[in-house]
This record gives sequence, C-alpha cells and structure tokens, in this order.
Amino acid sequence: MTTTRTTRLRRPLLAGTTAVAAMAVTVGFMAATPEQAKAATGPRLSLIAATGSVTLTSWKEDPGVYLDLGTYLTAEGTPLELKVTRKSYKDPVTVTQTVFEGGKAKAKTLPKGTVKDFSGLPGFAEITLTDRTGKVVVSRAENFCPNNASGRVRPDAPATSKYPESCPTNPFTLGSVWGVEKGWAANTYAGSYTQPVKLAAGTYTAKVRVAKKYRDLFGIADRPATVKVTVQERSWEEGATPARSAAAGEHAGHGAGHQAPAAHNGHGPGHAPTPAQAGAPETSGAGPSYNVGHGPLKAAPPALPWATKKQQAARADVRAGDTTGQTDGSRRAPALAPQAKRPAGNPSVPNVPKPDLRSLPAYGITISDGGQDIPGKDYLAFSANVWNAGPAQLVVDGFRSPGKAKMDAYQYFYDARGKQVGYTPTGTMEWDPRPGHVHWHFTDFASYRLLKADKKEAVRSGKEAFCLANTDAVDYTVKNANWHPYNTDLSTACGQENSISVREVLDVGSGDTYTQDLPGQSFDITDVPNGTYYIQVLANPAKRLKETNLDNNSALRKVVLGGTPGRRTVTVPAHDLVNAN
Repeated sequence: MTTTRTTRLRRPLLAGTTAVAAMAVTVGFMAATPEQAKAATGPRLSLIAATGSVTLTSWKEDPGVYLDLGTYLTAEGTPLELKVTRKSYKDPVTVTQTVFEGGKAKAKTLPKGTVKDFSGLPGFAEITLTDRTGKVVVSRAENFCPNNASGRVRPDAPATSKYPESCPTNPFTLGSVWGVEKGWAANTYAGSYTQPVKLAAGTYTAKVRVAKKYRDLFGIADRPATVKVTVQERSWEEGATPARSAAAGEHAGHGAGHQAPAAHNGHGPGHAPTPAQAGAPETSGAGPSYNVGHGPLKAAPPALPWATKKQQAARADVRAGDTTGQTDGSRRAPALAPQAKRPAGNPSVPNVPKPDLRSLPAYGITISDGGQDIPGKDYLAFSANVWNAGPAQLVVDGFRSPGKAKMDAYQYFYDARGKQVGYTPTGTMEWDPRPGHVHWHFTDFASYRLLKADKKEAVRSGKEAFCLANTDAVDYTVKNANWHPYNTDLSTACGQENSISVREVLDVGSGDTYTQDLPGQSFDITDVPNGTYYIQVLANPAKRLKETNLDNNSALRKVVLGGTPGRRTVTVPAHDLVNAN
C-alpha cells in the first residue's frame, strides 16, 4: 500500500550513457556434430568482455559512476529464449525456457522464484571492483535483461534479432519474451534498473561473473571477465551540457538496438501494416528517453544515436503531456502510411480476426496541485493503459475532407494473408492544437472515470481522444504478438496539422499508456469528500470499434482519498500481488 501527499508532478530527469560502439573481441566456436545437435537441449552461453579496459565518468555536480563495463552474454547453437508470464495479478511471475530436442522446440519450466518480475534475471551478474591496493571497493549483483543492447559476434549470425527491444517496465505487464539470438551477445549491464556507485578518480579492476545458480541452470562455465576501469572526474562546466548528451561513461538504459527500421515500406492500399527491412543495429550512444505523456516509469531503451540524445536533452524541461517522444528510447519510428484514398464500396464487418482491447488498472497515482497557475486545486493524477490482446491489429485511418476540421475515421479488417477484406466507419479524428498535444486524436478510444465506493460515477476525465502509439509491451506471449511494433513515436504516429490523412495502429501485445496529470485530464477532487473510490479505465466506451470481446474493456483500481484541502493524500492499496501505486 502506498500513500502520497500533495506534490507537483515533474517528469523524470533524463540521464544518458555510452554503450560500446562495437564488439572489439573475436569469439571462436566449434561447430556441433549432428549427434551433439540432436542431444542439445539449450544454447551454449558464455560471458565475454568486449574490451579489456573502459573509461567511466563521475560528474562533480552529480557524483556516481554507472558500471557499464562492456561485458556480454553470448549464445551459440540455439538462441537463449525465455517466456515470462503470469496467469493473473493474483499469480506469481513464472518463466519457461525454449529448448530444442532433435531440432524441435520444447518448453522447459524453470524453477519457481527464478524471476520476480519482468525486469530481467535477478542477481545474474556479480560485480567486484578492487582498487590499486587490491582492496574491494564495490561488490554487488545486478539484474540481466537478455533483450539488452546487443550485436552479432560473428559475421554469419542472423542479420537481425527476432527478440523484443528491452524488458517491460509497466507494473501490470502480463507476458514478456526475452532472448539472445544465436551468434549474438547481449550487454549484462543493468541500465535503468541499477544505481550508480561513488568512486574516486583513479584506476580499478573489475571482475564480472555469472552467479552460480544461473551457471548451473544454463550450463555456463565459471569464467569471470576482467576489465580495467579508469574513472575520470568531469564537470558540466568543462563543455558538456547538464543533460550529459556527449560524454563517455553516462547512464545507459536497458534495451536492444537489435534493429533500426528503415523507411516504412509495407503500406500499399488494401494491406495491413507489414515489417520494414531492418537496418544495421545501433550499438553506440545509448541513453534513456521519456515518452512525454505516455508513461511515468523509467525508460528501458536500446541504443540511441547521439543526435537523438541531444534532441531529448533539449526537451528535458517540457511539461508532461502527450507530445513527441519515443516510448522506450529505441528510435524515431517511421510514419505509418494510411490508404491513398477513402475506402470504396459498402462498409462491412467480415468474419475475420479482430483486435481485443483491454484495460490495465491505473498506476502512477498521485496528488497534484495542477501547477502554480491553479492555486487551491487538488487533482488526482494517474497513468492508464489500453492494450490489444489480439489476435489482430487495431488499424484506424482518418481522412480529411477539404476545409473540414475533423477527419472521418475508419477501422480496417484483414484476412490471414494481410489482405484488406472490410472496413467500417468508427467516429472521427480531431486536431488538438494545445501545447503538450499538437497532433491528431482518435476520439472515443477510452474513458477515465472516478467511481464512488458503490461504483457510481463521481468525476470523469476530460481526456477521451487519443493518438494511438505502442508505448508498452504488455503481453508478447499472446497469439500474433508483434515483438517489433511500429508507430512507437508520437511525432510520426499522429500526423501534422496539414495532414490530409492519418493512420494509427495499436499492435497485438502492445498497449498505449497515457499519464493523466494535466487539469482537464486528471480528476479534479477539490470538492470530492475523503473516502474510498475506484479509478476506472474503460476501453472503447462507445463500442464503435469492432472487437472479439467487449466484456473485458474495464479495469478498476481502488484508492482512498484523505487529507485536507490543498494537502490531500491518496492511499493506493495493492492490486492483488501488484503493489505499485
């Protein structure tokens, strides 16, 4: 249970880091015989160091060093593939490994307690730092997300990794897929899930090893990686900006950098969105970003180009809204192209797979004063997510008639081959010119309501129009889940003021989180009595969108309001086993 007092919401500070630019190591492996391949039940995993020495930076204004030491876990023979799930929020998180026997995939259940959440394998990497005298100055264990920043270790490895880009951070995640592609290596650095250590300028020796329980579980040899560490102290006044946009040793987030999509090329008329040819992976300049207005949690980003990091730093003081931003720091996603013209023929809703919109319970719940420009007001702010459980994408196109302020919106349906086989009108899209928005919103996608203890409505959020973006990997184990969704970037997903048409897509397995902190979106509780309430997140409230199931669109989160005017509090009880406000 969490209780928060009145506070003004602030977006998290951005932090950055440098990831290794390339694997400066050659790893040789012997090819397995047919007999060995048939008997193999899992990948051959090894811990390696990309370099024998690294230089890390400690900032005078913000002392602390992030231990991105350039150590990687490699997979050979077969990929390391883990599926992490929970049946419900009443059940613990469990994990199975995909192994191969006789060339056939088989699920192997790993011991209970192997994972605690969706942030990675806990205590995987054990790190020890000694100074010049041999004195131990750091001894810690860190989580490992197999979807971390990665790259190939040999030229004949698969050109791209099929696995997702980062481990989920949403507290209500239901299923995730983690993996290290064969012939690839994933950084063992814990990124956003770790804390810096205070080290004086000087030289150290770092020894990194895989914890014994994981060596035994996955058959990893006990061969620690040793790296010489040089810590340098610098000041932002020496030429680097406070946003840390261009210096070595900065804080990286989780992520993959598996593939940086090229221009989107699969949106011909009559077809669903299709994957674009992936470009070479980015493995340098990694740093977290924050999808403004789309989720309050720390980012878990793959590698990111320096130019994009600088753009993020320039946005560091922008008030939270639902403006331009990357959802997980992975990239600026390519725009999704709508149909070239309005659909022809009679509308129809064919008997083909459709999306299944579901709501997650609210989280990130706190009290806000609405900013200094609205004194004496109390607002209940929260984050809300509507996701698509599939088995089909939600595809909505908006078309603008010349001179009209709104677009007419249509939902599209596709057969198993991706051919468009029907469409139906589904409301409108409207241009929102307000600061913090400045893009096209699809109306009536979701509704947020504060319900009394008897479940009757007390307050309704004014936010009922949305730009759809795949901000969160909610459950990548559902049928047809897309592990590499497009339109994760709001600036490309939501169009411009002069757009003639817009395509918005919510992919299978992904959800769209919105933070409701601005007045008009958050609940005005200034005159709401203290007591027990429920935050309702309701998907498809007008039932205009065609789904496989309309009975799972609502999610409730219990809250208890207290305090006095101007100093209201909110207590958020745990939601089954999820104790996150």
